[in-house]
Amino acid sequence: MKMYHVSVTLWAVLFAMSGVHGGKVLVFPLDGSHWVNMKVIIEKLHSRGHDLTVMRASNSWYIKEESPYYTSITIPSEGGFDEKFFDSLVGRLLEIRREGSSFSRFLLELEIIYKFSDLHKDMTKILTKIFEDEAMMKSIQDAKYDVILADPAVGGGAILAYHFNIPLIFNVRWTVHGEGHFAIAPSPLSYVPVPGAELTDKMTFFQRVQNVLFYVFTLFQAAVIADPHYKAFCQKYFGPEVDYFSLFQDADIWLMRNDFTFEFPRPTMPNVVYMGGFQCKSSKPLPDNLEKFVLSSGEHGVIVMSLGTIIGQLPQDITEEIAAAFAQLPQKVIWRYTGPQPATLGNNTLLVDWMPQNDLLGHPKTKVFVAHGGTNGVQEAIYHGVPLLGLPLLFDQPDNLSRMRKRGAAKLVDAATLDKTVFLDALKEVLYNPSYRENMQRLSRLHRDQPMKPLDRAVFWIEYVMRHGGAPHLRTQSFRMSWMAYHSLDVMLTLLGAVFIISLLTFFLLRFLCCRLSFQKKIKRD
Repeated sequence: MKMYHVSVTLWAVLFAMSGVHGGKVLVFPLDGSHWVNMKVIIEKLHSRGHDLTVMRASNSWYIKEESPYYTSITIPSEGGFDEKFFDSLVGRLLEIRREGSSFSRFLLELEIIYKFSDLHKDMTKILTKIFEDEAMMKSIQDAKYDVILADPAVGGGAILAYHFNIPLIFNVRWTVHGEGHFAIAPSPLSYVPVPGAELTDKMTFFQRVQNVLFYVFTLFQAAVIADPHYKAFCQKYFGPEVDYFSLFQDADIWLMRNDFTFEFPRPTMPNVVYMGGFQCKSSKPLPDNLEKFVLSSGEHGVIVMSLGTIIGQLPQDITEEIAAAFAQLPQKVIWRYTGPQPATLGNNTLLVDWMPQNDLLGHPKTKVFVAHGGTNGVQEAIYHGVPLLGLPLLFDQPDNLSRMRKRGAAKLVDAATLDKTVFLDALKEVLYNPSYRENMQRLSRLHRDQPMKPLDRAVFWIEYVMRHGGAPHLRTQSFRMSWMAYHSLDVMLTLLGAVFIISLLTFFLLRFLCCRLSFQKKIKRD
């Protein structure tokens, strides 16, 4: 019997190994929180025997040059993320929201647009350095990579994949043109809300007007932020016949970092693979000091607060109000915070520079997650079934949290106007109204009820592309069509023209026959 089990185990191991192809992967990531989830895929691919090379700027925040999981190609760069800008952005945004100045908000939005325009400008400078470096280009060519894994929020991966004719896979929710679905999938604005509009799939007439206006604004943003830089680069190196955005649309597989527990139902495409929550995993034991603190909460439990990788602190006056509210609760609080200690900090609150967020959210003592609404944090809250108190600040955060509010799993507070009372009342509602936890746990059950783990699904499709040298049979060719052809306007105009001509000929024929008949009758009378 023991020999039987050994034999079965050996065959299982051999079968698993037979499905692994030690491929070569070139990774073109984006720094910041995007790198956090790209690294999860890199580590998984490395564990399956693949050889990974990561292209990084010399001034990267999080993408390290040395790693046990990959080798790196470092490109000298003076651009990249401006950490000081993002540190000051939150305070300025909250001040403008307090003032209620639409003009100041408009000016800040323009500044953000031009800051991201600079990011793409710097990206084309990095690409220029790559293309002008003959030794680097030859090394990439000689490496014979099986696939490029890229973040389409910047254009480097798609451009390299086109130049070297390497299959392309995206780790995506955002592209240089906005949310990924809108780049390749039919997106009727009547029931597909544009991210940022904070709408649902059930819209009134005026909400549909708002949705259309938001969509037009995203087109304007793309025209200002990305188009000038990538179009100029592609024209210089590939010629005017190459449309840079078609290089994105030609990707083999889109690994979409959400699923339909988060996304509203909408049309999709066969090469879109949903892997929402792929970075989530079962919680591990906490470090001894944190475990001791969590267990000391007793029956009241723990509140976890984090504002993500970019935002370490809020303006001091808001911080004081939040700390004062926490101090009024019987729960213990673990707060990722990097600023000066608030004067109103209670004995129940522990400030930390870093926290094992996934492990804390998976702890049975955790009752509420106070978060800014980044995609990673929202997905982890869904996975572990922890309700949210949202403090949306920037970018996609308000929209992410509004989706959770629509599902009854989150309550939102405006950070610009909150005080101790408002924040405390909101916390108590999420803590003591069981519907928030019940709704989030229902989402968690839906999310977990899958035949395959999201990360395993992502790795399967990456290896699928390696095995088959791409997946062109899954790519739509709609983006190669003109706008008129895509909407069949040319067909409709032709058919209408044919109907018009036939109707006109019929009219003249009937008129001719009537006139002839009338003429004959007149002759007979004469």
